[in-house]
Amino acid sequence: QLQLVESGGGLVQPGGSLRLSCAASGFTLGYYAIGWFRQAPGKEREGISCINSRGGYTNYADSVKGRFTISRDNAKSTVYLQMNGLKPEDTAVYYCARDRVQLRWFSSGCPATEFAYWGQGTQVTVSS
Repeated sequence: QLQLVESGGGLVQPGGSLRLSCAASGFTLGYYAIGWFRQAPGKEREGISCINSRGGYTNYADSVKGRFTISRDNAKSTVYLQMNGLKPEDTAVYYCARDRVQLRWFSSGCPATEFAYWGQGTQVTVSS
């Protein structure tokens, strides 16, 4: 059964760091791009970062560029999101999702409509 499970969320003070993990099972992770998305209350889902199947290409939203780093370990079937310099506006539920199509990449952005098989999400709260 195809599954994505996020972990690593929590409460952190402004300026702090967290590392989110997305554990994949039920498919070969190395064939697919993976995206990280977030949704805050009352706001639309935002694609914040994605990484291609081999990890050689990454995209970031302007809101997180320079602060967040996406990476993957296909041998461990896990994708990571290292978040540094966290701000209160980063507070949201964070989701990972798998591309609908194998072995492709996006010239820009991480279009949510092109991703399927979403995890259940992990809450990140940035507050003093």
